[in-house]
Amino acid sequence: MALPPLSDKQRKDALAKAAAARKARAELREKIKTGKVSIEEVVKKTDDPIVARMKVSMLIESLPGYGKAKAAKIMDELNISPSRRIKGLGVRQREELLERLGK
Repeated sequence: MALPPLSDKQRKDALAKAAAARKARAELREKIKTGKVSIEEVVKKTDDPIVARMKVSMLIESLPGYGKAKAAKIMDELNISPSRRIKGLGVRQREELLERLGK
């Protein structure tokens, strides 16, 4: 399915919206890293579009002491797809993730 043609203004607006979303996710990751926001708080905010569209791997990697390898290992052990986003987690996956990360 081809994307609909966009006018220059629509394209510019879409790029600005995407940049704002990336910036908001980066700020959220920084808050997680510094401990201002717990992983439990983030996982429960599935109605927030910024949180909902964040990949689970990025969430885990935001925690101090966790990198790509540990995040991949945890996700594999919990049967969470590498492309899964927070909003797409099932109830059991969410509970196991919170239990595993001890938050």
